[in-house]
Amino acid sequence: MVRIPSQDEILAWISDNPGKSSKRDIAKAFGIKGSDRIELKRVLKALEAEGHLEKRRKTYRDPDRLPPVSVVEIKPPSADGDLFARPLEWRGEGPEPVIAMILRASDPALGQGDRILARLTSVDGDGYGYEGRLIRRIGSNPLRILGVFRKTSEGGRIVPIDKGADRQWRVATDADLSAQDGELVEAEQSGPKDRLGLPRARILSRLGDPSAPKAVSLIAIHQHGIPDAFSDDAIGEADAMVPADLAERTDLRELALITIDPSDARDHDDACWAEADDDPANPGGHIIWVAIADVAHYVTPGSALDRAARSRGNSTYFPDRVVPMLPDRLSGDLCSLHEGVERACIAVRLQISASGQKLGQRFVRGLMRSRASLNYVEVQAAQDGDANEACAPLLKPVINPLFAAYKALVQARAARQPLDLDLPERRIELSEDGRVTSINFRDRLDAHRMIEEFMILANVAAAEVLHSKRQPLLYRVHEEPSPEKLNALREIAGSAGLTLAKGQVLQTRHLNALLAAAENTDHDELINMATLRSMTQAYYDPVNLGHFGLALKAYAHFTSPIRRYSDLVVHRALIAAHVWGDDGLGAQDIEALAETAQHISDTERRSIAAERDTTDRYLAAYLSERVGTELTGQISGIARFGAFVKLDETGADGLVPIRSIGREFFHFDREAQTLMGADTGTVISIGQRVTVRLTEAIPVTGGLMLELLELEDSILPAGGPKARASRKSAGGRRPGAGKGGKKKGKPARRTVKRRR
Repeated sequence: MVRIPSQDEILAWISDNPGKSSKRDIAKAFGIKGSDRIELKRVLKALEAEGHLEKRRKTYRDPDRLPPVSVVEIKPPSADGDLFARPLEWRGEGPEPVIAMILRASDPALGQGDRILARLTSVDGDGYGYEGRLIRRIGSNPLRILGVFRKTSEGGRIVPIDKGADRQWRVATDADLSAQDGELVEAEQSGPKDRLGLPRARILSRLGDPSAPKAVSLIAIHQHGIPDAFSDDAIGEADAMVPADLAERTDLRELALITIDPSDARDHDDACWAEADDDPANPGGHIIWVAIADVAHYVTPGSALDRAARSRGNSTYFPDRVVPMLPDRLSGDLCSLHEGVERACIAVRLQISASGQKLGQRFVRGLMRSRASLNYVEVQAAQDGDANEACAPLLKPVINPLFAAYKALVQARAARQPLDLDLPERRIELSEDGRVTSINFRDRLDAHRMIEEFMILANVAAAEVLHSKRQPLLYRVHEEPSPEKLNALREIAGSAGLTLAKGQVLQTRHLNALLAAAENTDHDELINMATLRSMTQAYYDPVNLGHFGLALKAYAHFTSPIRRYSDLVVHRALIAAHVWGDDGLGAQDIEALAETAQHISDTERRSIAAERDTTDRYLAAYLSERVGTELTGQISGIARFGAFVKLDETGADGLVPIRSIGREFFHFDREAQTLMGADTGTVISIGQRVTVRLTEAIPVTGGLMLELLELEDSILPAGGPKARASRKSAGGRRPGAGKGGKKKGKPARRTVKRRR
């Protein structure tokens, strides 16, 4: 019988021969054959159980040593320019070792964050324990996975939340970040398939309960199929970009252009400046400059960046994160008009009269330098006489002329009469752990309206110039409401004691008259919401069909190319029309305009749905701690299965199920949009004020269930046999009864069945 080596001897041999660590290699090294291998297997099992060895497929290795070939991540260069890496497969108990990278002249340049497959050699270096040589780069943009972690005896598995996902991911014990069974986790791919045929993943962050607020937006991103990871090629293209220089651009650096955005804005894609027009032929007129980031310079047709941007169609905004259309290198840096730095832009010089009528425009491809990055609140405060340190020096030369030009545009808007909806915008405030702390409504300032009017004017100018040059483009189209939706709006207006006249060609001024009549009444928000719901959804199209809501004959999106692909297409159309370069709209792009229009209209709806679902879930999470409380609101919708209520405090929508209303049957009238009690005659209709009790709030779905307590400040009648007897003795008629209370045909209770 051959002597079986001791545990120490086996460990020493494996340490000296890390590339030959299978059971077969060990047996051959010690001359072990035949049945003696059973005893060797027992020793190896003991070493594995005690943690001295780790079995990887059919090989063994010391867990406190790195394998000879391993995946590593490049660290930032040292002060001396040396390149080091950290192991991504370290499983020892002590601190992870440092790897000094030894690169050949033929190796590609490596940078921070690059992941590579490296051949490792153990050394006794000064501050490092291994030397690494590049085998191949495996990318710095690994696949990300979002799913529910399920604990197993060998670590765990991740079940992706994607509906279409057809595979799970295996997570080793040392890569599970101590995740608990049932937790939502975010992970990245860490290796190829294992012996079970499952790809391997490493958990990056634990998001806790899948129904918790912090997970809400991530779930929406994946449920709606919003691309949230850029390809390696797109990242590589973005990282390789450098700032544009003046070259053949128009020099706009002397213009005192400023950006005005929300206080939490990360990117700034539009800047503006204004002055009084010195043309004697335009007394009291104004010159307005609107400069927009020249995204087309960086995102060229057919590039990986272009494919990524088109796939997204637009950026998507959630309370806790943004899924951008472009990588941060562009959206947050090169294409963002930051204060004091030179940035490429496409700008338009607009000439308007004293009454705000546009007299002309001229587009240029330029280079600008923003004087200041301001926010709406501080600009409004400066205009109101309370300028802060940033605004004070700009008040007279920049801010005042902007507001002067805006006042002229207000006159033109009043004459044009675009749809004047006043819908409060909710702002969800989150704590650091992602929980909702408050629901507020954003203030609508003149500073907001000013920038909005400037952007509309620039968009109109782009559409008109391209139309005049017969240049194909994408228009922003908004058609008038359908007759069916208008009739529904008339019913709602009638229930509120208001009217919308029939028998005339509908114009926005007719709707504005309805909105004005509802202003400062209990029905104000309801009529605004009902008017909005009556509108058709705007979309993109290469055919100009006008914009009903803005009361404009031609309209295009030009002012936000960082976050909307449509605007990038318009920029390329302007480049082609003005022959500014070879990065304009080409023949292939023109041929695909209809397809592009349909695609980005769909992605816009996708983002709206994801944002709405996220808001609903956050609101449900916020209200889940107030189940049982009484709340006030207004009936905002009627359906066969119940009534929808918009709550005053948060603007959230909840459902009062029809089965929970009183103790009687309710008839649903689709045309009148009402529910009528069969016993009490109680009518529930849109616009009524109600008091409800919150009975259920479901963060996972965003659903709110309510119990109706009071209708128009009156306790809801109970219904039932007593109510029926009371109505009969009083000579009242039930629905379906003829004159004198006699029924026509079969009894109502036989002809209408209550559905639950």
